[in-house]
Amino acid sequence: MLTKADDYPIHQLPIPVSEVGSERNFYDRYFFNGYSPDGEIFFASAMGIYPGLNVIDASFVFIKDGVQHNFRYSRILGQERMQTSVGSILLEVLEPLKTLKLTIDDPKKEIYAELTFNGRFEPVQEPRMTIQNGPRVFMDSTRLTQHGNWTGVIKFKGDEIKVDPNSFLGTRDRSWGVRPVGSPDSQPLPPLQLPQFYWLWSPVNFEDSSAHIYFVDDKEGKATHSHSVLQDIGSRIEILTNITKEIEYEKGSRRIKSAEFSSYKEDGTVVKLLVNPKYHMFMCGLGYMHPSWGHGMYHGEEDSAYDNYDLSSDPHDPPFLHVQAISEVTLIDNNNIKKGIGVLEELLIGQHKPSGFKDLLDR
Repeated sequence: MLTKADDYPIHQLPIPVSEVGSERNFYDRYFFNGYSPDGEIFFASAMGIYPGLNVIDASFVFIKDGVQHNFRYSRILGQERMQTSVGSILLEVLEPLKTLKLTIDDPKKEIYAELTFNGRFEPVQEPRMTIQNGPRVFMDSTRLTQHGNWTGVIKFKGDEIKVDPNSFLGTRDRSWGVRPVGSPDSQPLPPLQLPQFYWLWSPVNFEDSSAHIYFVDDKEGKATHSHSVLQDIGSRIEILTNITKEIEYEKGSRRIKSAEFSSYKEDGTVVKLLVNPKYHMFMCGLGYMHPSWGHGMYHGEEDSAYDNYDLSSDPHDPPFLHVQAISEVTLIDNNNIKKGIGVLEELLIGQHKPSGFKDLLDR
């Protein structure tokens, strides 16, 4: 089937773009976050396209006065991947790899937002991430990460938040490939094993530079995937090596109290990121691990939902395991010390020997 995308030079195979092959878990996703200088106002959005499931979904959350407001939308894709709108959410690529715009217009839920992301730095392509579960590929994805600023407005139930590009910063990523989406597999892979996934991702903005770092650890604590990047206003990208971490957890939990990441520049200089979380945004508000609004789930021709979370409580259990912690961050680069703001994304499931985790959800 020919679609609008076929008029763009983006083909990877000698077939129309709408034909996705045999992988039902293929996905193509946009993710954004943004925050005020003090971190008290935070917003995030995700849009996922699942051509093998013929579903597209999108979500928007924002935090104000200690409450997380969640807006979720889904519809049938109709094989047309270039129509990046779902219910009341519209995503527009104004300048590829530079400027993108989000519009949320839902009078019934009393939400309106018009937000434009403008890259402060060039996007960085991260190493391809491939994770197997026995003979089966569990995850195989490519991702770009880009730091930027935001301009626009958020209006909700009579309140208005003005988003000033001189103060509101954030990060976006684009990832595509294979990961579990839609309904769970009806026949799990034998023999049954305890799930394990240890994921940390920390993108940070400073006044004249940015950084991001991530880890995927196995149950022994060995980093199977890791990456560390510094960028400055001159668009210089420096990939760091020999990445290590020291983690302190909140007592009786899997939440991180503080994190220290160390990595090395090419000249041997040690760079440290000291991350101190302030509060958490629950990623299930964006569909991650949500029992009924998980990514790629079928909701009929079109559907939407709204709910909110009081952030003064933390359930710790599914679907609230996956969080982004709005964080104050210190960068130590030789004798140069910078203060910034960003997030520490945490998804810690199953065993992790250095942390003392021996079961699925023990604390």
